[in-house]
Amino acid sequence: MTQFRQVIDQHIGQRASDGAGVRLTRVFGGAGLERFDPFLMLDEFGSDDPDDYIAGFPPHPHRGFETITYMLEGRMRHEDHLGNVGLLQSGGVQWMTAARGIIHSEMPEQEQGVMRGFQLWLNLPAKDKLGEAGYRDYDAGEIPRLTSTGGVSVAVIAGRFDDGKHQQDGAVQRPHTAPQLFDLQLPAGGHIAPRLADGLRVLLYVYEGELTVNGHSIGKGRLARLSEAGAIELGSAAGARVLLIAGTPLREPIVQHGPFVMNSREEIEQALRDLRDDRLTA
Repeated sequence: MTQFRQVIDQHIGQRASDGAGVRLTRVFGGAGLERFDPFLMLDEFGSDDPDDYIAGFPPHPHRGFETITYMLEGRMRHEDHLGNVGLLQSGGVQWMTAARGIIHSEMPEQEQGVMRGFQLWLNLPAKDKLGEAGYRDYDAGEIPRLTSTGGVSVAVIAGRFDDGKHQQDGAVQRPHTAPQLFDLQLPAGGHIAPRLADGLRVLLYVYEGELTVNGHSIGKGRLARLSEAGAIELGSAAGARVLLIAGTPLREPIVQHGPFVMNSREEIEQALRDLRDDRLTA
């Protein structure tokens, strides 16, 4: 008999403001991060009102993790202390490794229209937290896409998609946290059964429509956390768009202070001293 992953709990995001006043929904982040390990935060932003996004994210620091920004609609310009400059456009992904330190900005490249997307924070293992910082843009054409037998369109951003009939490597691979990040677009009556290794932390965020997960209904704007073993069957009667997020838990201490995520309070204090003394990126 097939064992299915269970829906452990569901979460509803909270309205928040970040950067210089960008309005967004914090789907998760803050207290209880061990529940989502190796993921630290997921923000959803989406508005056609420039006042909600025009101030952007002026220069700010990070240390100890990676950020993945997935743009559904809009244009955002990235600049950092390494000299990287990139334009993130509709369908594209920005993957930034803060590691020992990066100072960057993300500013809208538009004054009207829709700005819509997500930013996901992915932890780094302790041994890599003070490694080299890095950055890479992937435009929409570099993100592999496929259509499953059940009619579901899949954008394979990271990891490897496998439903038994289709296999596709994503644009990004990471060895330790093994992130799997797929954008699933289910038509009315669509269904899909992605294969994921036991032991992975699995999260599903429904950002359009309504989803059934192994018979459980998950509504729009809800994040479902699944158990770490078993099969997954997804479907939608009327259609849905879903982020499937999965990764290998690091099971290491998580200590966060704003834009710094380390393993101890002492390391956070060192990051603050390094920022004060202009040594964060040295």
